Amino acid sequence: MRIIDLPDLAATQAFGRWLGQRLWPGAVVALIGPLGAGKTQLVRAIAEGLGLADSRIVTSPTFVLMQEYPARLPIYHFDAYRLHREAEFADLGVYEYFQGGGVCLIEWADRVRGCLPAEHLCIMLETTGETSRRALIEAKGEDYAKLIAAMGGIPRFFV
Repeated sequence: MRIIDLPDLAATQAFGRWLGQRLWPGAVVALIGPLGAGKTQLVRAIAEGLGLADSRIVTSPTFVLMQEYPARLPIYHFDAYRLHREAEFADLGVYEYFQGGGVCLIEWADRVRGCLPAEHLCIMLETTGETSRRALIEAKGEDYAKLIAAMGGIPRFFV
C-alpha cells in the first residue's frame, strides 16, 4: 500500500494526470471514498492524463451508471452508488469492458467488490481538509504493483 497526501486540488489533478499517462489497455481503477472526497475530480484528471481533449465533459455517472469518453484509450467511467446489488453492476456488461482495450474507472467500487477483476488498482480517497485529500493506493496484481513502485518517482509537488 502507498499513501499519498494531496494538499490541494492542483495536487490531486497532477496525481490523476500522472496516473492516466501510465495506464494501459484493460486497466481497472477502483475508486472508494465518501461523497465529496473527489472521486469524480480524480477521474477527470486521469482522463486528462489519458489524453481526453476536454475533461469538462467528465461528470459523475450516478444516474446513467456509465459514461464513455474517447481518449488515447477509451475510458469507461462507472458509478455504482445507486446500485443495490453486485448483479446490477454485472448486468451493465462490465466483464466485457474489463476485457476490452480501454480503461475502466469505477466510482463507489466498494459496493461492487465481488465484480472487480482479481487484478486492479484500488484508490481510497480521504478528505483531510477543504481541498486536501489523502490517497491510499493498493495494488492487486503485479502490473499494478509496478505502477505503485513507479510512484517513488512522483514529482515532489504532490507527494
